[in-house]
Amino acid sequence: MSAYEHEVKALLSAAGVPVPRGVVLKDQDFGLDFERAGELAEPLVLKAFGPGLVHKSDVGAVALGLSRKDLAGAAAGMRARLEVAGFLVEEQAAAGVELIVGLVRDPGFGPVLLTGLGGVWTEALRDTALRLCPISEEDARRMLASLRGSSLLYGSRGAPPVDVDAVIKLLMTVGGPGGLWERLELGEFELNPVIAGPSGVIAVDARYLPGPGPAAGAPRAATDFLPLFEPRAVAVVGASTTRPNFGNMFLGFYRAAGVPLVAVHPTAAEVAGVPAVPSLAEADVDYALVAVPAERCADVLREAGGVPFVQVMSGGFAETGRPDLEEELVEAARAAGTRLLGPNCMGVYSPRGRQTFVGGGLGPAGQVALISQSGGLAGEVIKVGERRGLAFSRVVTVGNSADVTPAELLRWLARDEETRAVGLYLEDPRDGRELFEALRAAELPVVLLVGGRSGQGQEAAASHTGGMVSDRRVWEAVAEQSGAVLVAGQDDLIGVLAYFQAHGSRHARGGVLVAGPSGGASVLAADAFDLAGVRLDPLPPDAPAALRGLGVVASGNPLEVPVGPLGRAGLVPEVVSALLRSRPYGDVVLHVNVQAFFTYGDAAEPLYAYARAVAQAQAALPDTRITLVTRNGECAPPGVEDEVRRIAAAAGIPVYRSMEAAAVAVAAGGRHGVA
Repeated sequence: MSAYEHEVKALLSAAGVPVPRGVVLKDQDFGLDFERAGELAEPLVLKAFGPGLVHKSDVGAVALGLSRKDLAGAAAGMRARLEVAGFLVEEQAAAGVELIVGLVRDPGFGPVLLTGLGGVWTEALRDTALRLCPISEEDARRMLASLRGSSLLYGSRGAPPVDVDAVIKLLMTVGGPGGLWERLELGEFELNPVIAGPSGVIAVDARYLPGPGPAAGAPRAATDFLPLFEPRAVAVVGASTTRPNFGNMFLGFYRAAGVPLVAVHPTAAEVAGVPAVPSLAEADVDYALVAVPAERCADVLREAGGVPFVQVMSGGFAETGRPDLEEELVEAARAAGTRLLGPNCMGVYSPRGRQTFVGGGLGPAGQVALISQSGGLAGEVIKVGERRGLAFSRVVTVGNSADVTPAELLRWLARDEETRAVGLYLEDPRDGRELFEALRAAELPVVLLVGGRSGQGQEAAASHTGGMVSDRRVWEAVAEQSGAVLVAGQDDLIGVLAYFQAHGSRHARGGVLVAGPSGGASVLAADAFDLAGVRLDPLPPDAPAALRGLGVVASGNPLEVPVGPLGRAGLVPEVVSALLRSRPYGDVVLHVNVQAFFTYGDAAEPLYAYARAVAQAQAALPDTRITLVTRNGECAPPGVEDEVRRIAAAAGIPVYRSMEAAAVAVAAGGRHGVA
């Protein structure tokens, strides 16, 4: 049951939040002709309260601008139409900027604070910002600054500025460390409107719906995941001696990888040439992959004592409406003392440990890790990423995350000496609060791709807050507060990881310079970087003189520099070096039209020469991050793009096919502090 407004305001007043002066009149007081309101200054506000009177304005339970002699008549009219338990009479607050401040418990991430333009503008403009609790003062200021209507707070069209520090104090009282969010059994809590003026703030309306407290989870000791990624030996459960299946496919993958391997089969001495044991209890391994029907998986895990990690590839659990099977699986794993990955996932990939769930052999060992709730997508990122130059340290698929969570894995990977950047693909993080804390604690770059962000995290209940806290906005707040990079698709996930792989050790500072051929491409490049939130700094004042001797006109940033089959390969690096002598640019994005090299025959060598010149420029500029964009690369003969990527990768240069992809990656570098 919701608390009545005067009860919520008593709580606010005790916490130091200004509220209007008022008196409460219950049923037994109705005959007093509102004499107790005599000490209040007119104009007055009359509000009825009672069961079901939550949105009071919508049902006519609020009257404004009253004198004392108006109160009795207004109250009688409300009692005739509504079920009333009492009335709240308050002094009417002076006009000002109306704000909303609300709290709601997100099912995954816990308490979320929302603020923005309130009152009648709440639903009309939906101009709000949100952050996970607890917020910092910097969070509060950034929330206000992000509002489209923020100019109203700082004085607009001759109006005086409001007391922004008082607004910040209110946000901290509600959502900061030790704030109301920690003391409320939170369903939904909303102050709307809060009137902000030059002399402070006042919470004019307040509502609070208690809800269930957070589910208490028993803390788990930290797990060392190294044996998962670099196992001494691997077992596969579910391979057949008669009908090849997924288990047999994985046996083939592991045999090709060369990891010590055993099959688990109830009767066979070997399966597909791999020695077999009758149960996991007899397998001396660090990791077991289970590919049997869902109904049999718990029995397999009950035999897994002594196996540190078991991965259940099989589906048919909670994701298909069988949470009972998933609960049984978790109980079996805990009883056996093993950690469960999955169910409903594919496996682990780590070239260093000869761990794999994809065919085609192991790629090079690198420093990029991936945690994915989708096995299929993880396989795509591995294969496409390696084709584009990514080299992985650890990849793990977690499916339903019934036991091992993405947060646990992220905490471990953030300390892993072999990992310098982490990508995550998530749909349901299971323990969102734990993930949020892990993201905030991680000091290495983390790139987030989230599926299903368009769904509502909360249905609108009694407050506007609940209706405006969607999954998409919560994830945006998670990224904003943690420093993680939130991307929109698989290509950007790969592209941003490639940027961090190439430039993660370069901590240059400065703006962004874009250079390459074609006026139209330059204009579109400016648009792409603007859309990504990247400002292109102007050229230095002495650029015309510096570039005149190179035959280049200093037209602006993006800078037009001729690049083509008849051009001089080293011209662009010379132009860049000339500009860097006058102004530091942390990022230099060079683009080339690959199609131009092949319009009049095969001109691969001039393109390779250009790539080599760019690579030499990167070697000569260790404090600058060079990125290469090969526009229209599909026009090159087979193998040409691969060779350009190879030349660039050897110099630590990421390569993109579009300016949009490069802009997203450069923006991510700046967000994480690399730029």
